Amino acid sequence: MEVNFGNVAHHYAKYRNDLPDELFASFKVRDLTFHDKKVADLGSGTGILSRALFKEGAAVTGIEPSRELIQKAEEIDISEEMTIKYVNTGVENANLDSNSYDYVTVLRAWHWFDREKTLEVINQILKRNGKLMVMDSGFISQESLIMDTLDMIKAYMPDGKLKAAGSKASSTQRINGFPVEWFKEWEDYGLDLNDTYKFNYMVSFSNEEWTGRVGSLSWLSQIQESDRRKLLKQLYSHLNKKFNDTQHDIEHACTVALLTKR
Repeated sequence: MEVNFGNVAHHYAKYRNDLPDELFASFKVRDLTFHDKKVADLGSGTGILSRALFKEGAAVTGIEPSRELIQKAEEIDISEEMTIKYVNTGVENANLDSNSYDYVTVLRAWHWFDREKTLEVINQILKRNGKLMVMDSGFISQESLIMDTLDMIKAYMPDGKLKAAGSKASSTQRINGFPVEWFKEWEDYGLDLNDTYKFNYMVSFSNEEWTGRVGSLSWLSQIQESDRRKLLKQLYSHLNKKFNDTQHDIEHACTVALLTKR
């Protein structure tokens, strides 16, 4: 099925806005700074990472194919008085200046890209010794809340199964959560791996917030709006009955790959 994140733009903007403090702390200990740097944020979504980079002093251009997600990003930017440029297109059609970017960043999106075309663009726009930063994150807890949620989502999937997102589904081996095939591709396109690492962090959710987070998941972007609403209503009712007003501390993992253009 085609994945259209415009279908879940509202939930994505409101409930998928966690960016762990540990992420930028991990950059600092690796002497990665963004002040006065030019950054292309690919698959920028609702601007979560773009805004964090802007706060660090970067000049940021967000590339995002979903007009709905860009509209949410721009609404938030206005409310927070930020100036970030967004280009509403796929990466391969972004038409960015050659050899002019210090960083290319990708958060929770590499698995959705046409990787060959994306790597061609990255090679074109990055300066020599420029950095590609690929990041991913997601919940890893195995507690009752997670298991109940996944079981309810499965009931709405065409074959009753949950598959890994995008190109992750075709990989059988991972390094720090990244399919091993990606590392070979990065090397083939002149990007040398400097570091790959992983850290865990906690995110706290109320029943309402967890239901909203589920509404932002890519699995739900594949089903009809009426089914999405029905599922989320069922989930919220189930959480209130089983957990009352308990606050849920859900463990997440963040994985990072840092690469340099030769």
